[in-house]
Amino acid sequence: MSNSSSIRHFLLLAFAHTRQLQLLHFCRLLGISLAALLGNGLIISAIACGHHLHTPMFFFLLNLALSDLGSICTTVPKAMHNSLWDTRDISYTACAAQLFFLVFFIGAEFSLLTIMCYDCYVSICKPLQYGTLLGSRACAHMAAAAWASAFLTALMHTANTFSLPLCHGNALGQFFCEIPQILELSCSKSYLREFGLIVFNIFLLFGCFMFIVFSYVQIIRAVLRIPSEQGWHKAFSTCLPHLAVLSLYLSTGTFAHLKPPSMSSPSLDLVMSLLYSVVPPALNPLIYSLRNQELKAAVWRLMTGWFQNH
Repeated sequence: MSNSSSIRHFLLLAFAHTRQLQLLHFCRLLGISLAALLGNGLIISAIACGHHLHTPMFFFLLNLALSDLGSICTTVPKAMHNSLWDTRDISYTACAAQLFFLVFFIGAEFSLLTIMCYDCYVSICKPLQYGTLLGSRACAHMAAAAWASAFLTALMHTANTFSLPLCHGNALGQFFCEIPQILELSCSKSYLREFGLIVFNIFLLFGCFMFIVFSYVQIIRAVLRIPSEQGWHKAFSTCLPHLAVLSLYLSTGTFAHLKPPSMSSPSLDLVMSLLYSVVPPALNPLIYSLRNQELKAAVWRLMTGWFQNH
């Protein structure tokens, strides 16, 4: 029997047991991470440098790109290192840091997606009040609240999870440090505190989800009243990228954590964890840039300007 004071490292789940497959997974993760870094980096640079993009929608999109960058940089580098060097180790401190930053960036992402839904709602349902409801100060306060709430949530979960005594070994059934996997190693009933925190967060997430559903019901009703085809196109170009990103984020995360036990298997769990933790940060820039002509033009100007200067 061991406890958390004697654990110096954890063993993460290996992607494969043959060297060839490990190197293949390394190359895949490298490609996905480079795509995420390039896409989100271009969005951040284009919005920061393009003064005509300094609007609430693009301000929140910049924050979303920052959370995507942080999320993929939290899990992928260690997984790539383990695949390349054929190891499974992660230190106790690194595991705690990984858990903290993962909860922090994922929490910030969901909060930002909720705020971006409010932005869509106001721009379509209350366009005359847009400047009042989403002024620069209000946007800054909402973004700060999203990051601050995510920080407090991550701090509480990390402190509570790693205060539990661990006596069921140190092998995690995931390729990154995740709360449910660490709770399975606990031998104390104090894990109920963490369960209580999770239930509280589920209620908060459900509240955000209901707000999003209500907002989109109002948006659809408003769009159906728009007589012109141009108005329809503007409304859909504003909301469809957000809806696509939100659907990808919620569907993969929900299925990964709420699928029935009969469907659970190590390979399926690994694929689903990749889908909700690695794929969305890489796809989000593509989803937003495909439907937004202003953003596409700004990214293109940024790239052509860079090539001309070099």
